[in-house]
Amino acid sequence: MNELNIKLVKISKEYKNQLFEMMDEWIKEKKENYCPHVIFKNDYHDFDNYILNIDVKKATDKLVPSSTFFAYDINRDKLLGAISIRHYLNEHLLFCGGHIGDGVRPSERRKGVATKMISLALIECKKLGIDKVLMVCNKNNIGSKKSIINNGGIKENEVIDNNEVLERYWINI
Repeated sequence: MNELNIKLVKISKEYKNQLFEMMDEWIKEKKENYCPHVIFKNDYHDFDNYILNIDVKKATDKLVPSSTFFAYDINRDKLLGAISIRHYLNEHLLFCGGHIGDGVRPSERRKGVATKMISLALIECKKLGIDKVLMVCNKNNIGSKKSIINNGGIKENEVIDNNEVLERYWINI
């Protein structure tokens, strides 16, 4: 398989058509649990508002500041997925959320995209001063588990949240 030639980008007008294509594909999948959730919190059709509100800039009772990036395939001029980096953890995120939430569009899964996105996100975490990253995934999500382990994830434990068994992994960077 060819080496993935992707980079993490912030969403901008330059990537508007690629975003619409990716989001339309994702929504056609018709699953309720889209990930990362942050890219679905606002209507992407209102693009200017979408860009302004993709990142969490100020902490609230439930949210911490976060930065969202999109995996851009340079060779194919295509967005492959998205990754959200939480700048620090609150009690809830420490239990069942973690520093990084990621997702790969349906047509690009099982190609190593998540592993590459996480490796690039770890560089961004380091820039934020995060040396130890928590990632959490559903125990049944083999793809997520592999991409976390491929980036040095060490399983700490399992927790139950909303009747789901979640695995918690730490990655030292």
